[in-house]
Amino acid sequence: MRKLLKGLHKFQSSYFPANQELFEQLADDQKPRVLFITCSDSRIVPHLITQSGVGDLFIIRNAGNLVPPFGSANGGEGAAIEYAIHALGIEQVIICGHSNCGAMKGLLKLEKLRTEMPLVYEWLQHAEATRRLIQENYSDLKGDELLAMTMAENVVTQIENLKTYPVVRSKLHQNKMAIYGWLFDIETGEVLSYNSVTDEFDVPQSLLSNVQDELYVTTSAPPTSAYQDNTSPSPRKNSGDLPSWLPYSQAERIYRGSTK
Repeated sequence: MRKLLKGLHKFQSSYFPANQELFEQLADDQKPRVLFITCSDSRIVPHLITQSGVGDLFIIRNAGNLVPPFGSANGGEGAAIEYAIHALGIEQVIICGHSNCGAMKGLLKLEKLRTEMPLVYEWLQHAEATRRLIQENYSDLKGDELLAMTMAENVVTQIENLKTYPVVRSKLHQNKMAIYGWLFDIETGEVLSYNSVTDEFDVPQSLLSNVQDELYVTTSAPPTSAYQDNTSPSPRKNSGDLPSWLPYSQAERIYRGSTK
């Protein structure tokens, strides 16, 4: 707490006075340009990863960066999504998973959570589609490879869940919304972005040319990567393009067919 109080004092005595005009502008209204859905994990800091500023991101955080399908839960996630898109007019959504995710570890050992952490167990029911997909299609994977595949498939599952919301479906039908799926590696800082055309996660360098100006926030540089459904698929990668933080065999499974 002492560290937090020191930080609060520094904010009030230094940062706030230097940016007071910005806060005065934001006091009566907010106009974020991106809805950022990510994990509650303390190591994930959306504004740091994207180098965005105050007021740029509307953030939803929970264990496992889950998006409960519409109608499955009367919770804060659905209300926040509806508000962000309908009331705030946001047209860009990022669902960001990350490496070494505790929620995904729990998903792989779900029954163990039933008695130890029943609330977590109930919450992870919203990722049942991910769990079943992994169980029935990747039974040959173990350990870190299994976890990495679970994290990747979960991001894709949550994108599909998000599309079940009427307010999202309507905007997509009008071509007024783009949904992005990211994977952030804590150790290296690398970000991989889902390409819905090739059903692969691409390294950022191959996607930078496809990032729309609308995704640029307050900094002069773009976020690490993004992929929009309407853009052309990125070029096929060779084995040298695979991210260094994944074992080669694991990377091949995530980028299905991308190294052929």
